[in-house]
Amino acid sequence: MLKTLGIRNLTVFREAHLEFSPHLNLIAGENGTGKTHLLKVIYSTIAASAEEGRKAAESASTRTSLQTRLADKLVAVFRSESLGRLARRRQGRERCELRFEFADKRLNIDYSFATASKTEVTIEHRPANWVEKPPVYLPTRELLTIYPGFVSVYENHYLEFEETWRDTCVLLGALLVRGPREKRVKELLEPIEQAMGGGIRLDKNGRFYLHLPGQGDMEMPLVAEGLRKLGMLARLIATGSLLDRGYLFWDEPETNLNPKLIKEVARIILHLAAQDVQVFLATHSLFLLREIHILQQNNFPKAKARFFALQARAEGVSVEQGDSIEEVGAIASLDEELAQSDRYLELA
Repeated sequence: MLKTLGIRNLTVFREAHLEFSPHLNLIAGENGTGKTHLLKVIYSTIAASAEEGRKAAESASTRTSLQTRLADKLVAVFRSESLGRLARRRQGRERCELRFEFADKRLNIDYSFATASKTEVTIEHRPANWVEKPPVYLPTRELLTIYPGFVSVYENHYLEFEETWRDTCVLLGALLVRGPREKRVKELLEPIEQAMGGGIRLDKNGRFYLHLPGQGDMEMPLVAEGLRKLGMLARLIATGSLLDRGYLFWDEPETNLNPKLIKEVARIILHLAAQDVQVFLATHSLFLLREIHILQQNNFPKAKARFFALQARAEGVSVEQGDSIEEVGAIASLDEELAQSDRYLELA
């Protein structure tokens, strides 16, 4: 579980210190305030640690190999031309510094890079252990329809897709959970499958289908995109990627979902957070934030939420944080929704 993140000179952030909930973390702000950048830098660091851990089982990991792996992961996830492009750009040279503190102190890592950096970061504090479970990153679009052959093509050709897509497709293709954990998987899948009207099936040719009881299989391109996003979540639960301890990063989960499905997504997110999956969400949706708050207060009091409001300033983006929406102050994108509601009511 990630406890804190310290930032100096990362993209739009001059300086920030974020303190996370072990359960649910919600990041809100207008376009261009760095919501996705926060998700990606945390994801990249945790994913690099998990990848280095798998490699270490075969050969010894060194500081140099970790420095290169971190740089490669950051560039592949952000899809920047070079590592240095992620450092906040001002006149002269700047250095980006990142400090990650985990509940398990053996995972702690500090590293930095300059605007001129290209292929490796400088590690100030090297972790003594590795993240055991790969994190999950859900982009704004679903991936079930592009899954067939995507990983193979990605690894053998240069594609202008973020590496999060490749990583998530690998997890989507994992084997289903079997044994004692199947009961927990079934409990988590039941409300999702009710919302979709069926379950997700992967055939031997690498194609996903929505299996509708009594009607057969429906190929994914014919399924509504909102339901495909739920299907992606269902598959990751069924394979164990979102079971037990782990990390979920979800960029704008509300995209292409109607309010009814957003309510279902909010409930699923809280179910996962209550079962020791640390969740990080970036959102524009006041509806989603309110639904999570209502459910958290009424049904999931042990799943503690943490709110982060990003505000653009002349000196860089500032971060307000607290344990409720009220504590983080005004969020312009959310205020616009409230203002529209007021204008609408005035017409009545």
